[in-house]
Amino acid sequence: MSLTELMIKQAKPEEKKYHMGDGHGLALEVHPSGKKYWIIRYWVAGKEKRTSAGTYPEVSLKQARDKNMDFRRSLETGKPIGADSETFATVAAEWMEKRMAPVCAESYLRTIRLRLDRIIYPAIGHMKMSDITSSHILAMCRNIEGKGNIETASRVKTLIGQIFRYAIATSRVDSDPTYALKGALQTRQEKHYSTLTDPSKIALLIRSIDAYPFAVIRCALKFSALTFCRPGEIRHAEWKEIDFEKAQWNIPPEKMKMKRPHIVPLSIQTTVTLRELYFLTGNQTWLFPSARRDGRPMSDGGIRVALRAMGYGNDDMTAHGFRAMASTVLNESGLFLSDVIERQLAHVESNSVRAAYNHAEYLPQRRDMLQWWADWLDGLNKEDI
Repeated sequence: MSLTELMIKQAKPEEKKYHMGDGHGLALEVHPSGKKYWIIRYWVAGKEKRTSAGTYPEVSLKQARDKNMDFRRSLETGKPIGADSETFATVAAEWMEKRMAPVCAESYLRTIRLRLDRIIYPAIGHMKMSDITSSHILAMCRNIEGKGNIETASRVKTLIGQIFRYAIATSRVDSDPTYALKGALQTRQEKHYSTLTDPSKIALLIRSIDAYPFAVIRCALKFSALTFCRPGEIRHAEWKEIDFEKAQWNIPPEKMKMKRPHIVPLSIQTTVTLRELYFLTGNQTWLFPSARRDGRPMSDGGIRVALRAMGYGNDDMTAHGFRAMASTVLNESGLFLSDVIERQLAHVESNSVRAAYNHAEYLPQRRDMLQWWADWLDGLNKEDI
């Protein structure tokens, strides 16, 4: 069935992009962002290939059909029009299929697709790879920075660079325009806490925690390492916030630094630790009550004192250092999107409207990540060092 202008105008965006065929290999691709792209499909040696015919309404239905016919006639010359200058969206889709899909979890792929569909494609998805310059990418990233999303701007640049490097490897382009943007974007200034990042030293820390003689503090140390929440959030954790059935800790907004609710998925190892702790403090309000039995939670110096007793000075490891330790290892693993890590760390989301609804954002990915982290720590503890 052929398309009509009315059908195209009435085509509404959906959660996933979809195609509306016009026949003879021409199709309209509708993205979740609302953008509409003309795609020409053709086959070489039995394999489907695609090229762009522009965006709608900049390119009308009639113009798209004319471009399609010109393209079909050019196939006879052995060098199709546009075949040597595919669009960014076309190459990105191939990169996802060839490079990412075979090795990445669906939850991770879903996150990448969202970033492509909502941020990158609307800006440069319709452009030919050879036409995209550093200025185009910088303008897009500056727009993201202008909304306060400093980390997202950096991650978008990194993602575009990965796709361009794939394009270089597959002989689409000769250079990566993101290379020239090194140092051009804003960077987040953060306070750095003393921590451990060397696996052998982390292994010794975990073994020292396992050997710590006081059970409640030992559980607090384990809980800190496994969840890498802020020390204040851990000290004020209450049993009513722990949902064993859903395996998650629901922290109310009043206990969070930015006064927004936060969900912490519980790994198998964390759940085991909590069940051990429940026999000790389950009849009280706090997971980690004060040793003075005065109805208050553990003091803010409890973890610090335990670390000092294990031989760790203030320049070696701090209560806050568990967060930096996890953040460093998870980022360096390359297995998880920075946004997923940042969300689990409950770092500030500057878009207040979005932040009001994102306390459960990336929850499946974060659950997988926290289980990976717990397994990684377990693996270190069992290694001979």
